[in-house]
Amino acid sequence: MLLYSLVISGAFLFSGEARADFRVCNGTQQLVGVAIGYRAKDGWVTEGWWQVPATTCATLIEGELQSRYYYLYAEDAAKGGRWTGDINMCVAENEFKIAGVQDCFARGFQRMGFKEYDTGRQGSWMVQLSDTPGTQESQN
Repeated sequence: MLLYSLVISGAFLFSGEARADFRVCNGTQQLVGVAIGYRAKDGWVTEGWWQVPATTCATLIEGELQSRYYYLYAEDAAKGGRWTGDINMCVAENEFKIAGVQDCFARGFQRMGFKEYDTGRQGSWMVQLSDTPGTQESQN
């Protein structure tokens, strides 16, 4: 399995105008599928799949971020690489929005390890996916 690195930045600007979103940018040369997890009013939720083409960005959550912590899982189907973490959450084969993170298999879902991002309660956040070995995570 290939392991990939991430670059993270907090508040960011587009065309001189502040934007409040959670975005993922794909710095690889492959199509990447992305899933996100977060705590909503009624409990944990995971959503996916966003298909993010090579060298493009996708907005996963539009508007001001409501939580401090968000969780991300991504995979490159062509090369088999994954961006993972230690927090287990549920995903499905096709497009999904799943309430809860317990008993994934019993409920007919898969369980994947998501990486935690502490946004520090910033209104915007961006994660840069990269396949460059040794690239360090950084925050602006």
